Amino acid sequence: MDKLPKCTANYVPLTPLTFIKRASKIYANRTSVIYDGVRFSWSQTYERSCRLAYSLRSFNVVRNDVVSVLAPNIPALYEMHFAVPMAGAVLNAINTRLDAKNIATILRHSEAKVFFVDYEYVHIASDALSLLVAGLEDGSSPQHVMPLVIVIDDLKRPTGVRLGKLEYEQLIHHGNPQYLGEDLEDEWDAISLNYTSGTTSEPKGVVYSHRGAFLSTMSLIQGWEMGTEAVYLWSLPMFHCNGWTFTWGVAARGGTNVCIRNTNAEQIYKSISNHKVTHMCCAPIIFNMLLEAKPHEIRKLTSKVNILTGGAPPPAPLLKKMEELGFHITHAYGLTEATGPALICEWRTKWNELPTDHQARLKARQGVSILTLADVDVKDKKTMEGVPHDGKTMGEIVLRGSSIMKGYLKDEKETAKAFHKGWFFTGDVGVIHPDGYMEIKDRSKDVIISGGENISSVELESILFNHRDILEAAVVAMPHPRWGESPCAFVVLKDTRDTRETEILAYCKKNMPKFMVPKKVEFVKELPKTGTGKVQKAKLRKIAQTLQISLKTTSDNKVSDNQTLYHQDEPENQEKVVVVAMSRL
Repeated sequence: MDKLPKCTANYVPLTPLTFIKRASKIYANRTSVIYDGVRFSWSQTYERSCRLAYSLRSFNVVRNDVVSVLAPNIPALYEMHFAVPMAGAVLNAINTRLDAKNIATILRHSEAKVFFVDYEYVHIASDALSLLVAGLEDGSSPQHVMPLVIVIDDLKRPTGVRLGKLEYEQLIHHGNPQYLGEDLEDEWDAISLNYTSGTTSEPKGVVYSHRGAFLSTMSLIQGWEMGTEAVYLWSLPMFHCNGWTFTWGVAARGGTNVCIRNTNAEQIYKSISNHKVTHMCCAPIIFNMLLEAKPHEIRKLTSKVNILTGGAPPPAPLLKKMEELGFHITHAYGLTEATGPALICEWRTKWNELPTDHQARLKARQGVSILTLADVDVKDKKTMEGVPHDGKTMGEIVLRGSSIMKGYLKDEKETAKAFHKGWFFTGDVGVIHPDGYMEIKDRSKDVIISGGENISSVELESILFNHRDILEAAVVAMPHPRWGESPCAFVVLKDTRDTRETEILAYCKKNMPKFMVPKKVEFVKELPKTGTGKVQKAKLRKIAQTLQISLKTTSDNKVSDNQTLYHQDEPENQEKVVVVAMSRL
């Protein structure tokens, strides 16, 4: 059998580039992209991608060169997901919420050869390039040269804004529509470069392979049961793990991409109503946006909208409220290093017979591995033994499979650290239920150890969210003189609410074990978040470290907690604490 031939007839490297080539033939006249009154068909999107790839090659962009782009969810960014790898290069979609310093750092670290900039981001891109020049002049980046800058102007109403002489549509116009792209010889070649959000450490450059991107895409369209003719709303940033691979996945299903520049409740509801959206992805933060929308922003859903959500585990009550609006929620879990979602909560038909509250709790779990992951487990990191499937014993979630990243760019040490004993260690703590479904309990460093008891901040947050006055909640550890650590809750109230700390604590005492009850509740106007919507608990922990808990002796000589913080319970002093907390965020 070893002598059987391996040739171009029976072996083709796996790459998501095959999806758009197929779409251009099978779904040629079907609408591929809708954006602000502009529509393209799949044959047009493919032709535009070919033209752009040809133009990139004319700028001497070659294999493994990095092409960076700073843009919202617009057709140009979608096209680049095909055009850049067609030219043999690596796509680096930059988080549009970063400041100039971070953008400059990414351009420097990635050694970007070309830098596409949407017209709305020219100012911050200009500042980033100035910092990059300064770095070159002081010798900190001796091997890097300035990237070629190309502005992406508005398709329908050109602004004339430029940062240099080149503009995106010029490249499309002058490109060759017959260009088929460079031959992919090795499916292990890099297709994209995504930088982590930096919630736990400095952002790292995560490199995806063509093979990994292909397999992740196939897994997610299958696991989410995305059918043909899906209408997909881009409420999730394309810069976030390449849109969780749905940049490629919508092409695979011949669906329609509905692009929106600004993600807000009015735009989401309007797009769903106007274009009959069937699918969308988002972080749970979007749920609150939709639930808290003003009456004039809301459009009643006339058909089911499937939502794939990830990020921070959404509380079960939040999922229930979204389902009542007409959204069908599927929960997933992933991270940048796993090419987006790695676990998905596959729904079982028999669960439809359960009470809605029970269904919501099941939906809040992260579920089972996507189809193309080789293996997933929850392990004791010290012994490497898998935890019992009891839904209680916690361990670290580990993954293994071809959809895991190639590694971190220019960082062998961190790559080796991530790949430990044949597994990728996620840093997330979870449990496995008797039915084999996994549930995230916390980030490993967010677990609160109070008097030897492990407290899941995620579990505590879910209970807090069920309070009628609470919009958002985040729980971190704060020092405790007796228990070592105790929970501190940071709470955002709904606009019309005026709730006291004593009320929240009384609610907690009724709804959770005594050892889990927060020793302090801090009211804040908003929680600090990363560009992808994750709560920055490191910042909250710094504030919690400054809060103090002292012990006092009761009349019967028993030791009890006494909160000696910035205030007692007077409302005027309580407001002062909010101001202090917010200034530190």
